[in-house]
Amino acid sequence: MSTRPRLAVWKFASCDGCQLSLLECEDELLALAQAVEIARFAEATSTVLPGPYDVSLVEGSITTEHDARRILEVRAQSRVLVAIGACATAGGIQALRNFGDVNAFAAAVYPSPQFLATLATATPISAHVPVDLELRGCPVDKEQLLELIAALLAGRRPAVAGYSVCIECKRRANVCIAVQGTPCLGPATHAGCGAICPAFRRGCYGCFGPMETPNMPALTAQWQQAGMTPGAIRQALRMFTAAAPEFAAESERHDD
Repeated sequence: MSTRPRLAVWKFASCDGCQLSLLECEDELLALAQAVEIARFAEATSTVLPGPYDVSLVEGSITTEHDARRILEVRAQSRVLVAIGACATAGGIQALRNFGDVNAFAAAVYPSPQFLATLATATPISAHVPVDLELRGCPVDKEQLLELIAALLAGRRPAVAGYSVCIECKRRANVCIAVQGTPCLGPATHAGCGAICPAFRRGCYGCFGPMETPNMPALTAQWQQAGMTPGAIRQALRMFTAAAPEFAAESERHDD
């Protein structure tokens, strides 16, 4: 029997993008496979080894009663449970349902919505079970994911910064687009993407979720001074991480 730590990767409501970030570790994947025993990972192998598991990476949000029960089973089998990605840490794009009527959405999309079994909300994993660590992003960053796994193998906390995208912008020597009048969530968004959007002269969409202690009222006050309407502010805050408490609360402050 293998003595390597056992790694399991789980999927809930999501697009699989964060699992693909793990597969994208092409140069490092062989070393990773030698360091851990991949016990279940549907995107990579049909082999499923029974638990318990040393580390579980959980992608996706909870949107059905079935998944609400399943995450309890995942938690019970996992020594360390890590929520990865915007869906698992903040509900993802599907959390937009939290601000509307899910039955009305279903009726508009499906010809026979009565056959759907879904919850009224999309919620992060931490709303259902204790989570040991969270890794943000839509999708998660490959380098941060490798750092997280290496840290867990070494028995230390991952070195994942809690500062904002603004720091990454400065490191890239980007000219700040916010001071030039482009609405940008960078000052309030968790670092990790490398400031990709501002580097191409687009405002940050906030797909890595809130940074630690963001000052949301100060940011939206700047947007209002630049002429943004309450509706535009709500739309900016309700995208990839709509259910993140900091973004959700600020968006509700700008309801009509």
